[in-house]
Amino acid sequence: MEKIPLALDAQQILNDPLLNKGSAFTLEERDELGLHGLLPYHISTIEEQVIRRYDNFHARHDPLSRYLFLSNLQNRNEILFYRLVSEHIEEMLPLIYTPTVGEVSLRYSMLFGESRGLYLSYPMREKIPEIFSRLQKKEVDIIVVTDGQRILGLGDLGIGGMAIPLGKLALYTLFGGINPARTLPVLLDVGTDNPELLGDPLYLGWRHSRINGREYDGFVDLFIQELKKRYPNVLLQWEDFGRDHAKPLLSRYRDTLCSFNDDIQGTAATVLAAAFAAVRAKKENLKEQKIALLGAGSAGLGIARVLAQAMQVEGLREEEALKRFYLVDIDGLIHTRLKSAGDLQKRFAQPFEEISRWSINDPSCVTLLDVVKNAQPSILIGVSTQSGAFTEEIVKELSRFNERPIIFPLSNPTSKSEADPKDLLEWTNGKAIIATGSPFAAVNYKEKTYPIPQCNNVYIFPGVGLGTLVARARKVTDKMFLVAAECLSEHAPLLQEKEGSLFPSFSMLRTISQKIALRVAKMAQEEGVAEKISEKDLEGRLKKEVWSPNYPIYTRRSG
Repeated sequence: MEKIPLALDAQQILNDPLLNKGSAFTLEERDELGLHGLLPYHISTIEEQVIRRYDNFHARHDPLSRYLFLSNLQNRNEILFYRLVSEHIEEMLPLIYTPTVGEVSLRYSMLFGESRGLYLSYPMREKIPEIFSRLQKKEVDIIVVTDGQRILGLGDLGIGGMAIPLGKLALYTLFGGINPARTLPVLLDVGTDNPELLGDPLYLGWRHSRINGREYDGFVDLFIQELKKRYPNVLLQWEDFGRDHAKPLLSRYRDTLCSFNDDIQGTAATVLAAAFAAVRAKKENLKEQKIALLGAGSAGLGIARVLAQAMQVEGLREEEALKRFYLVDIDGLIHTRLKSAGDLQKRFAQPFEEISRWSINDPSCVTLLDVVKNAQPSILIGVSTQSGAFTEEIVKELSRFNERPIIFPLSNPTSKSEADPKDLLEWTNGKAIIATGSPFAAVNYKEKTYPIPQCNNVYIFPGVGLGTLVARARKVTDKMFLVAAECLSEHAPLLQEKEGSLFPSFSMLRTISQKIALRVAKMAQEEGVAEKISEKDLEGRLKKEVWSPNYPIYTRRSG
């Protein structure tokens, strides 16, 4: 067992959540560290502590109360928090992340307790170098950063966005084995355009409209410059940035700082894994599919781009792959004459000449139903945050020419989902292959139970992050995400059983994430963004990187 010498006094040890063991400090530790009298007499095992905390957890009866209980535990005893959650992962994951994290983000200022992470506010921009210089963490492996502009499907939540980096980094530890002492959540407070927050006297963020343009770019650049000075080898994950900033920030910094955008790349890779498994369950290939996608923001475009890349790997030319996508946004289908289409959307624009031959009521605004009737897609994906957008008419039309339609209503939280899985199964007579963005209970339909898999980025980003660290990669490439998706898809229960899920259980994910990590690390070497070492050495590095929630032994540092 690992032995760690400490030079702190007793109260400092008990107040540090990364060191505190609570009632589990041994007699020898209590002697050496001066803890006698500060703890109850009985010395608990971590197993006893888990039982005690689990009983206390069940004394709370609503999701928010349970979230706060777990958060408070994390702030007191981080190792016990991760041990408890890892042993009850299926039950607790929806509480520490979606959907409960959405409510936490909405009420963040009211719920705020102990500070975790780094808050960088625009009015304090001149102090950013000083703030970084005071950080006690000498080494950080992974940072998750947000500016709170597009939180889940809830919009601009300003400083409430900090709940997302906090949650994502907890998932990195649970499933990627990243040491929590080497992670850092960051909130870039650049104001908010949410009128409710601006008018809330209890709002904790900078009460000012969002900065944009040169001011915004300069602020982010200052953050990146100081970050690179302090932690030059860190992996940065961009999270929940708005459409105007998400892709530009990724493009600007991905070659100069090892980074990726989880909403663009992580979401896309998770959807790709689900699509791979779904089409293979149908004994088909991805390149044969036509895909209708509702919502052409950063997430939708990222999904389309990665699916198109995968089709090209299967043999299609780029122009052939792009023609198989039908992207529907606020002004309807994106086609070559749609004036409101953005530059990134135009890449997927369908030729208007072909659309004009369709049987539709209004060529100026081609609806999702028009697309389904005329293009006859085999895959329907939603990232629109439009609740109920996948109507009975649309789904039944999709089923008319697909024996097993693939339907992914991915918007979250649950209230924003494009369809309820129960309805999808009823409208398709139990034939639909489904993945959702938020957790839904299994559905009983005609005496069969259908698990409803959540297309959750947690299936991808912990393995990608771990693989990047293991390889010591200088950059995260698109192909690293492609191999991550391929690896994940191989573990889909649907490939072995007809009513199986597109995703494995969360209880298996820590092991699968390590397999993903090795694939990602090897691809980093192939892509030339990491030094080539043997597979055996990669596996050795991985074992050293993976952290587990077990108590070390503490001793008093001499001198």
